[in-house]
Amino acid sequence: MDPVMIVVVIAVAIVGIVLGFIVNRFMAASSNKQAAGEAANLVEDARKQAETMRREAEIEAKDQALRYRQELEEEKKERMREVRSAESRVAQREETLAQREESLDRRVESLDAREHQLSSLQGQVERRERDVNEAENAIERHREEAQIEINQALERAAGMSPEEAKAELLETIRDDVTRESAVIIRDAETRTKAEADKKAREILSLAIQRVAADHSAESTVSTIHIPSDDLKGRIIGREGRNIRSFEQLTGTNLIIDDTPECVTISCFDPVRREIGRVTMENLIADGRIHPARIEEMYGKAVKLVNQRVQEAGEQASFDAGIHDLHPELVNTLGRLRYRTSFGQNVLNHSLEVAYLASVMASELGLDPIPVKRAGLLHDLGKAVDHEVEGSHAVIGADLARRFGERPEIVHAIEAHHNDIEPNSVIDVLIQAADAVSAARPGARKETLDAYIKRLEKLEEIANAHAGVERTYAIQAGREVRVMVEPEVVDEAASVVLAHDIAQQIENEMQYPGQVKVVVIRESRAVDYAK
Repeated sequence: MDPVMIVVVIAVAIVGIVLGFIVNRFMAASSNKQAAGEAANLVEDARKQAETMRREAEIEAKDQALRYRQELEEEKKERMREVRSAESRVAQREETLAQREESLDRRVESLDAREHQLSSLQGQVERRERDVNEAENAIERHREEAQIEINQALERAAGMSPEEAKAELLETIRDDVTRESAVIIRDAETRTKAEADKKAREILSLAIQRVAADHSAESTVSTIHIPSDDLKGRIIGREGRNIRSFEQLTGTNLIIDDTPECVTISCFDPVRREIGRVTMENLIADGRIHPARIEEMYGKAVKLVNQRVQEAGEQASFDAGIHDLHPELVNTLGRLRYRTSFGQNVLNHSLEVAYLASVMASELGLDPIPVKRAGLLHDLGKAVDHEVEGSHAVIGADLARRFGERPEIVHAIEAHHNDIEPNSVIDVLIQAADAVSAARPGARKETLDAYIKRLEKLEEIANAHAGVERTYAIQAGREVRVMVEPEVVDEAASVVLAHDIAQQIENEMQYPGQVKVVVIRESRAVDYAK
């Protein structure tokens, strides 16, 4: 409903109510004429007011309608302007499309002409190819005929059959190829070694310079000082009961001999040996040595050593900056504190390998974090290799795999002694860092028997090659000098021989660092003046 009509209806309703009220009031007082006159006046005033209100409402309604009409006109004009603008844009697009269509038609005509030209050229090329093939076939036939004639002439001139001539030719070619390959190998190795040695020395020297590690020589026995030799009898006990109880609890061998003021604990398990050592020291300090006291001290020693193992693993992971290792890996890593390899503490060795590998990785522009992680865990298997069958590299890889290490870390652990083939830069860096740490002066020691066997093996490998006269392993097995017979081995073959001996040593032997192979060929011309 129109607002004006609503206002009018409301006004009429108000007037009617007022009139009804007035009429009721004046009818009640109809006896009073004056009241009737006033009522008539009031009614007339009310009627006039209602009429005035109706006119005002009509005027306001007309003004509202006029405003609505003007707004509609403005909106209509705006819509018309938009429509005309859209029509203009559509017309421009149609014109652009028409121009593109004309351009495409011209391109299609040009392509058709080029296709016709290509078809014509292709026909010419095919004809020429047929001519060339015919000419080649004719040349081949002439060549075969000429070769047959040449072979027959050579056979008549040389007096040899084709098989004999082929064998002699192959022998000549083999000698030439050997000399040329030796020259190529020598030149390539010279260039490669010059560049590789320079870069490798820079990286390794920087890595070694930035790593300072202490090495302590440890063995498989622990010697404990006692205040006096009288204490040895108390340690043995009545009929040896104390020593039996001690060995049964700790799983070690207690050696009491004539050595003054000391007893020796022997065990292949370094953790059990350490528990036995702590137990014996506590018993000596306490003075009361009997089976019940031994069992009590053994329990305290187990707790103390386990706590030291856990602290050592946590400290090693903290020093390496690796904080997300599995708790079992941390504990196994801590056991390496009591493990030695050729007198080198394995936990210190693992930390050093982690530092060396991460420095070399940084120098090569690689991410050092995974390399350092693999270096820290690479000898993890040595903590349990006396309990599990297999190589410590394989055992360590299985442990790392079991406790959620990433595949590239597991592979680097398993490949650091070539139990599997290295296939990434991380694998090679761990191998290099492990070799550098083991080969550093003072890092390791080895028994005299193992040292002699290694030198004998080096000389045996070199002597097994044809043309070798004598072999000397010098520089503690770091260099092999091979003397060859000059009549059998020439200059080119000596290069090949040095390469073959080095490859065989690399494949068949385990050694720290690298072994230099030097082949010496000396020719002497001797004559006598009479």
